[in-house]
Amino acid sequence: MAYKYDEAEIIKIIDESDIVKRFFIKVPDEIPFSFKAGQFIMLNLPIDSKYTNRSYSIASAPTDDNTFELCIVINPNGLGTNYMWSNYQVGTKVHISKVLGKFQLPEEIDRDICFIGTGTGIAPLRSMAVDILKKGRPCKNIYMVFGNRWAKDISYRAEFEALEKEFPNFKFIPVLSRDNEGWTGRKGYVHTIYEEIFADKRPAYFYICGWADMLKEARHRLEAMGYDKKAIRFESYD
Repeated sequence: MAYKYDEAEIIKIIDESDIVKRFFIKVPDEIPFSFKAGQFIMLNLPIDSKYTNRSYSIASAPTDDNTFELCIVINPNGLGTNYMWSNYQVGTKVHISKVLGKFQLPEEIDRDICFIGTGTGIAPLRSMAVDILKKGRPCKNIYMVFGNRWAKDISYRAEFEALEKEFPNFKFIPVLSRDNEGWTGRKGYVHTIYEEIFADKRPAYFYICGWADMLKEARHRLEAMGYDKKAIRFESYD
């Protein structure tokens, strides 16, 4: 599919970890730009002697200032992220598609929401959670189950911990699959966490994004628990 691309500009870069960068991008004010939490854009990258598309979920909640954020992990064997790491800096012009994707929240949040993410799959989940909480949307309990290997990999950790203190109905549950010296939180994988929380099989929406194997297993386990496929929404990024 051919996409129309608009020129935007990188206005800020944060090194979230040794392998993850946060890119803040500004679309010119004269170009209409809006998105819903959970959606993604395509970047048009001049790599491999041609322009190549790469899709990335928007990590920030919707605003009205024509800016958005991408949270991207480097793939040592990939052309796209290696090009970004070598060439992207503040002031760099980038070419973005229109906003795409149907991985979105329901208009009415009438039950608990469980976000299940791994790695930079946290991006659209963070967008949704912040959008709900900061806009004061009516909702019940919100659980953010976030799996990583090491504590240093927990993107947005300070923000999520602050949101948990500010909003009593928001529960942030990081879980590590590799033991960390001094780590007192949950260990293992995300699956035991949501199975434990929703052992009572109460109504809930599940939003899953991350590593493909995790996503597949989570869908299988949630269906085995008795949850309808319509309550399980997912986005894969690898």
